[in-house]
Amino acid sequence: MPLTPRRTLCLLLLAGSVVRAADRPAQEPAPQPPAPPSFSSESDLVVLQVMVFDRKGDALRQLPREVFHVVEDGTPQTITMFSGDEAPVAVGLLVDNSSSMLTRRNMVNAGVMAFAEANKPEDQAFTIVFNEHVRRGLPETVAFTNNPILLQASVAALPPGGQTALHDAVIAGLDQLAAAEHQKHVLVVLSDGEDNASRQREDEMLRRAERSNALIYAVSTARLDANVGNERLLRKLARGTGGELYTPRTERDVVAAVGDIGVKIRQGYTIGYVPTNSAHDGSYRKLIVRVLAPGMRAPVVHVRDGYLAPLHSHGR
Repeated sequence: MPLTPRRTLCLLLLAGSVVRAADRPAQEPAPQPPAPPSFSSESDLVVLQVMVFDRKGDALRQLPREVFHVVEDGTPQTITMFSGDEAPVAVGLLVDNSSSMLTRRNMVNAGVMAFAEANKPEDQAFTIVFNEHVRRGLPETVAFTNNPILLQASVAALPPGGQTALHDAVIAGLDQLAAAEHQKHVLVVLSDGEDNASRQREDEMLRRAERSNALIYAVSTARLDANVGNERLLRKLARGTGGELYTPRTERDVVAAVGDIGVKIRQGYTIGYVPTNSAHDGSYRKLIVRVLAPGMRAPVVHVRDGYLAPLHSHGR
């Protein structure tokens, strides 16, 4: 459906973990906790999920609204919405299952187990397994699950082999997240970053990530043995959406990385503003979020680099 000037643009820097309670078929809607506040506006509202850490990597909590400053394309913006509350998330794990992963199978299994166990009961989780083919891991009747056993089984059933369609897998993951009920969206990519079989180009994958409201974390398997892979692409994909790249060297490091992701994506602030630039021209808007307070050493802020403005055709 084409965007209209009254539709709200929400960009979310999102964070999530996985889910543990019993899963339910897609046709049986699961009971949901009370819905978090839904912010909207007659104008275009940009909503950002921002995570703030000190220099030791510890999350800074209970920061007041006044210390946050948003700059879009060099122009300061007025924050009109602010919240530090947690909300349930939708999270997908993309698992590289190509031939290059044959010697990294234990590492992959450890990562999947950590993903399945680092959960919150109210979240929505899914898996995608890919080589040259991109497959949903869960049964056709289950769009999302909160069952850790089902999540692990959804990956273990397919032996590794074949080429790698990473670009296609990321796009499929973003499409799956778009069907989730929760507003917070996260992808965790477990791969060496190589792609030799996708139908979609790298720039299309990155463009889709920019247009999405998903926070993407990447766990690289490239350093496990021969240092083969494309960590540059994984880093670009993660950092462009406000996520992070992890480069584990051992199975234990993989478990630690996934556990760290599960913690980080739960911590943060939701801030929103109506851009001073009201043009619906499809242009890329560069974002900077600063946290400034007297006596506080400049913290580390995780937020997406920017967003693509809505594009409206003439006459609409």
